[in-house]
Amino acid sequence: MILVPKVIYQDNHLLIIDKPAGWLVQGDKTGDHTLLDWGKEYIKTKYNKPGEVFLNPAHRIDRPVSGVVVFARTSKALTRLNALFRDDLVTKTYLAVVKGRPNPLEASLMHWLVKDEVKNISKAYNKDKGSGKLSKLSYRTVMYDDGHSLLQVKPLTGRPHQIRVQLAKISCPLQGDLKYGYIQPNPDKSISLHALQIEFEHPVKKEKIKIRSIPKGGCWKPYLTTINELD
Repeated sequence: MILVPKVIYQDNHLLIIDKPAGWLVQGDKTGDHTLLDWGKEYIKTKYNKPGEVFLNPAHRIDRPVSGVVVFARTSKALTRLNALFRDDLVTKTYLAVVKGRPNPLEASLMHWLVKDEVKNISKAYNKDKGSGKLSKLSYRTVMYDDGHSLLQVKPLTGRPHQIRVQLAKISCPLQGDLKYGYIQPNPDKSISLHALQIEFEHPVKKEKIKIRSIPKGGCWKPYLTTINELD
């Protein structure tokens, strides 16, 4: 069963939604109902808006990933949010459950990612192959349980499938991520990756925004006590 999204922040300029795993942020060839569709319907109903609702995602997370997604409600907010993301002025924190235990337990990773658009899969290389995009992240191991590690991950760039492919490259594929080397799916077809927190300067009010989404049960159940204690 696919869960329903939840609004965790809203004002005249932003709508921030807690995305359940299984939802597309924007439409693709499947034609499935999207988080964007849901957000527009929410605004139209809540504020009794006539006509077309303006709403655009400032970033995206993959369909099997859950967590925080930021939408702009005005063109001004969207332009400024795009600039914040482009200039690396947005801090994103993810949770990941991976196979095994990373060595070292805390590190920064740098790879060059090459995406196969036809197969929708990326490959990570230790050296630039000419067409790769430099990809950086940092991680730290928070907990180890039953052959898996809970990691806190901060991507420093925003490449397609970046966290998934970079952790797989160090032999720590995400739980449930068949595309990048895990051996079996999660029961709900999700992968164990969650957008925990996002921090940025409000594009209009200029105040600091810090939004957090604690994951629900399922694959996260063994780790929830630890997650709730994270800074």
